[in-house]
Amino acid sequence: MIRKNLTLALAAVALLGTAAPTLAQGIEIGRDGVRLVDPNQQRDMRRDDRRGREIGERDAVRIARSEGVREVDDVTRMRNSFRVMGTDRRGDDIQVDIDRRSGEVLSVR
Repeated sequence: MIRKNLTLALAAVALLGTAAPTLAQGIEIGRDGVRLVDPNQQRDMRRDDRRGREIGERDAVRIARSEGVREVDDVTRMRNSFRVMGTDRRGDDIQVDIDRRSGEVLSVR
């Protein structure tokens, strides 16, 4: 009986020892699909993805919708920003200016 319990305990420890490294991996789901992330790499994923890139029109529309735009009439690409024009839930005209690099809302009128 003791030998059987000892054998089961050793088998459990061996299984846990092999499973620990696989639990240390992380995954990232983003624009480029699913990929494994090295656990030793300390980085801010959002900041690295945005470095050197600009947001697209779809992102600008998504951000404008979070600011209250219900229906989008026009998206204009300006030098450093996107201007999304549309209507809000009351039917009033609304205009949202969004920075092309950071995605930050510059103004809502």
